[in-house]
Amino acid sequence: MRPRGTAGAAAGLLLAVALGCTGGGDDDAPEPSPAPARATSESPRGTPSPTPTAAPADPVSLPALMRREHTGSDLRLGAVLDRTSAYTRYAVTYEANGLTISGIMNIPEGEGPFPALVLAHGYIDPDVYVSGQGMPREQDRLARGGYVVLHTDYRNHARSDEDPDNDVDLRLGYTEDVIGAALALRDSGRPEIDGDRIGLFGRSMGGGVVYNTLVVAPGLFDAAVAYAPVSGRPEENIDHFQRPDGDPLVAEIEEKHGTPGEDPAFWRDVSPLTFADRATEPLLIQHGTADDTCPLAWSREAAAAFEEAGKDVELRTVPGEGHTFGPRWASEMAATEAFFARHLR
Repeated sequence: MRPRGTAGAAAGLLLAVALGCTGGGDDDAPEPSPAPARATSESPRGTPSPTPTAAPADPVSLPALMRREHTGSDLRLGAVLDRTSAYTRYAVTYEANGLTISGIMNIPEGEGPFPALVLAHGYIDPDVYVSGQGMPREQDRLARGGYVVLHTDYRNHARSDEDPDNDVDLRLGYTEDVIGAALALRDSGRPEIDGDRIGLFGRSMGGGVVYNTLVVAPGLFDAAVAYAPVSGRPEENIDHFQRPDGDPLVAEIEEKHGTPGEDPAFWRDVSPLTFADRATEPLLIQHGTADDTCPLAWSREAAAAFEEAGKDVELRTVPGEGHTFGPRWASEMAATEAFFARHLR
């Protein structure tokens, strides 16, 4: 049984590769119009490499986040937002490393406790984002399938607390918010929630948050899915999404952290692929071959990195599907549900 309420220093936090999909990347946010291959290891969960201790780490780095003691607690159900025959939808808040984070939670009807899933949404401009936005189809289907669904808004979104340095620090905080969500679920004491069966599901930018969480807090979740994810290398996300649009944040990032050419060690230490050997959970990556928002090559590289580290990883390439998935969405969700059922049921 995993410890409740905190994730120790060895289960720290990885930088949010989450710089991606500034072009949209969510079902209810605007975005550009845009045979399964398996790479898997059947080896059992291994012991992750030890947290680096030799020298002080850059505070914006994965080693620094791995050393941090993360907290998540005080899950509070607020207003009822919707009732269906299958579940009730609530506004919620929880505490994550000292910040209050908002979100929504779907709780199935019937007798629990139910396994839980934390959902990590893709990029939506925080100025227009509304609570729970980004994965409405997935929230509904998974709750109907018997999962408690906690969709985190992240810091700086909706009713969550502000973190003014988050963007220039590569949106590192989003991964903290996801770790806090899992810890808050475990700590809640609610009879509907089985705190020993928790999965993680992230799409687009949230797929990068999935990678981060697996290597920063190994063992916190039981299984994870990354759906049309961004690159596991933050500099690629910057070059692909932000630099072509002339985003002024790029200059701020490079002034503070240097370019990859100026400080390659920094950029290595903010990539989850550098620390793939720390992951312990099975990982499913789903990516359409026609995705022109997040290139399929990014998922191929990530799958190869986790496989090379001896991890249980499966890459499903979906012929003809773009970034948000259309005709094949239902069949891919069936694959997602089957994957979670194998590891959480």
